[in-house]
Amino acid sequence: MSTTIASAPARPPRSLILWAGLILVGLHVATGLLSLVWLPYEPTGMVGMRLEGPSLVHWIGTDRLGRDLFTQLMIGSRIALVVGIGAVAIGAAIGVTLGILAAFASKWLDDALAATLDILIAFPTLLIAMLVVAASDTASLWSAIVALGIALSAIVARLTRILAKRVLVMDYITAARTSGSSWPKIVAIHILPNIWPTLSVNFALQFGLAVIAEASLSYLGLGAPPPNASWGRMLQEAQGTVYTAPLGAIAPGLALVSLAIGVNLLADGLRDSIDPTRRAR
Repeated sequence: MSTTIASAPARPPRSLILWAGLILVGLHVATGLLSLVWLPYEPTGMVGMRLEGPSLVHWIGTDRLGRDLFTQLMIGSRIALVVGIGAVAIGAAIGVTLGILAAFASKWLDDALAATLDILIAFPTLLIAMLVVAASDTASLWSAIVALGIALSAIVARLTRILAKRVLVMDYITAARTSGSSWPKIVAIHILPNIWPTLSVNFALQFGLAVIAEASLSYLGLGAPPPNASWGRMLQEAQGTVYTAPLGAIAPGLALVSLAIGVNLLADGLRDSIDPTRRAR
C-alpha cells in the first residue's frame, strides 16, 4: 500500500521575484529622474481639449482641465519616490534610535517603551499621519513626509528592539564587553551590521506603505497641494469623470499599484536572498 504526499505549489525562483521587483521599481525611478530634466508639457498648462482620449499628441489623453495626463503621471512618480524615501529615512532614524535605546534600557523602561510602541502600532498608519498633518498649519508635501515618517517609526522601533535584544545575548557581545568595548562601539560594530539585513527588507515594505498612504492623504486633500500632480490627487480629480474618461483614474491607479507590487516583490526577493533558511529551501 503506497501513500501519496501532496507537494506544495511551486514557488517562483527568488531571482525571478527579485528581478521582477527591480524592473517595476526601476521603471518608476527612471521616470521620476527623467521628469527632473524633461517633461512633454508644462504641468499646469492647458495644452489640449478637455477629456481628450489617447493620441500621438497626448499619449494617455488629457484631464478635465485639458492638462496632459502623461506629464502628471511622470511628476507623480517623482513625488512618490520622494515621499517613500523621505518617510523611510525619517522613520528609520527615529525607529532605529528608539529601538536600540529600548534594547539597552532597564526592564521597567523597556516594558514601558514596548507598551507604548504596541499602542502606536495598533493605530492605522494613515490615521496617525492624518493627525500629524492636521496639527500643522497647512498641508504640504514635506508635512506629509514628516507625518508618514513619524507614523512608520513605531514599526521600525519595535522590530529594531526585538532584533537588538537577540544580538545582545550572543557570546561575541559578552566577549566585546569583557574586552572593554564601549556601548556605542558595540552598537556600531556588532549590533547594526547584524540587524541591518532584516531591517532593509522592512524598509522596502515601509516604502510601499508610505507611497500608498501619501496617495490616500492627497486624495483627502491633506497631501501635496496643487500644482503637485500626486497620484492620489489625480484620482480625486478624476472621480467625477470616471465614466466619461476612465483613463484619468485608471492610469494613476495602475501606476500606484505597479509601484506597490514592485516594492513588495523587491522586498520578498531580498528576504529570500538574505535569509539562509529560505536559500536552503
